[in-house]
Amino acid sequence: MEAAKVTPVDPNLAAREQVYYRMQTLVVPWTVTLEASSLVELPDGRVAIGTRRGDVFLATGLDEDPPRPKYQLFASGLHEVFGLAEKNGALYATQQCEVTRLVDENGDGRADLFETVSDAWGFGGEHEFTYGSIFDRDGNLWVAHCLTGSYTSKHPFRGWAQRITTDGRSIPTCSGLRSPGGVGINAAGDVFYTENQGPWNGACGLKHLKPQGFMGHPISFPWYDRAPGMGPRPEVPRGGRDYRQHEEAKRVPQLVPPAVVFPYKKMGQSASAIMLDVSQGRFGPFANQLFVGDYTLSLVMRVWLEKVGEVYQGACFPFRQGFATGVIGLAVTRQGHLITGGCSRGWPTRGTKPYSLQRLSWTGKAPLEVQEMRIMPDGFQLLFTRAVDRKVASDPASYRMTTYTYRYQKTYGSPEVDHSKPTITSARLAEDGRTVRLSVDGLRIGHVHELHLDGVRSPDGERLLHPVAYYTLNALPR
Repeated sequence: MEAAKVTPVDPNLAAREQVYYRMQTLVVPWTVTLEASSLVELPDGRVAIGTRRGDVFLATGLDEDPPRPKYQLFASGLHEVFGLAEKNGALYATQQCEVTRLVDENGDGRADLFETVSDAWGFGGEHEFTYGSIFDRDGNLWVAHCLTGSYTSKHPFRGWAQRITTDGRSIPTCSGLRSPGGVGINAAGDVFYTENQGPWNGACGLKHLKPQGFMGHPISFPWYDRAPGMGPRPEVPRGGRDYRQHEEAKRVPQLVPPAVVFPYKKMGQSASAIMLDVSQGRFGPFANQLFVGDYTLSLVMRVWLEKVGEVYQGACFPFRQGFATGVIGLAVTRQGHLITGGCSRGWPTRGTKPYSLQRLSWTGKAPLEVQEMRIMPDGFQLLFTRAVDRKVASDPASYRMTTYTYRYQKTYGSPEVDHSKPTITSARLAEDGRTVRLSVDGLRIGHVHELHLDGVRSPDGERLLHPVAYYTLNALPR
């Protein structure tokens, strides 16, 4: 597979990242084409792996040091498994046409029972991917459906998200999806999906699946007739070169803005799996934050979220590049290892391997990073993972900010538009040596605030591992 025509991996940065997060490729038998598209750790420590080829494997030894992976085929004959969850000893596999309950009834390590839990959506073939979550706090699975061919909604609930209850009922929950790449749940128990650049989406992003919410693409509106619990059908949004989503949301109240925009190519190009760090610090200083894969650029990003009123927003940060292939599936084990899987079939990827399973482990050394970026009425509050030098951190010249947004339009994607340069008027470092309050003149609702921290150093002169952050501002606190 030819590498994608994108910026190559920065070998110097990759070498620095390896100091803090060691990447290892897990051996896969030559007889297995392991295009891992979903992963979940089971209560006994095994990792279930769903594949694009329709298989489900149970893996052991992924947490050992060095890793000694062994794989057992649990199920086959499914159709691109883009979601796995476990409950009461059974696996729930989200495939393109249904959610299937898989049970090993005789204890031989292979699924004997393949039970349809829900198939309450249409499926016709090309690019009609469906992504599934783990179980939420209410015992529901969430499924997010791509549009037909990523452009139309020819079959029921294409471009929608649904909740699947434990008894198999389907609850249409959100409309307006275009091309999801993954579904995940944050530490507060709210559900998100990754959206990809295209019509009505200027860039990739992380969106909150707010019940009765409209995610922005109106082609799926006809299915409101089959969704009585969704309330009235939204107004069709206006789009074009002069329209912006945050302005149109004033006219279309159901419209949910992206919680976090992933600036195109700066952060990612095809956002995929969402993973909550539940390792309680075993994976480093980012417990309870989200990690998001990217297929095209073969990398993993980090996301910090906050809620202002009823609206989610937050910042994304570079985290780890250099994966061997396109990242599709993510899981963190209780031992603190991040398992990544994917392939390069269908679209070009920066990583050139046809498929790969890899492990990322924290070495115990904390990188110097922006751990949190919190909005304030007059600027931002930054929390660093370690202490920073008081003189440079208190100098506004150590920081630089620009803002931009995107056109809200039915043509494909958007360039960055409406650029501005806010002024950082002051920077105050707290007594803890880690918290900096930036006063900023020129904050803009609906804009990505791109913050560069090239001047910030640790007391011994160390630079930030990733001296950039991208904050999506949807609302200001009172």
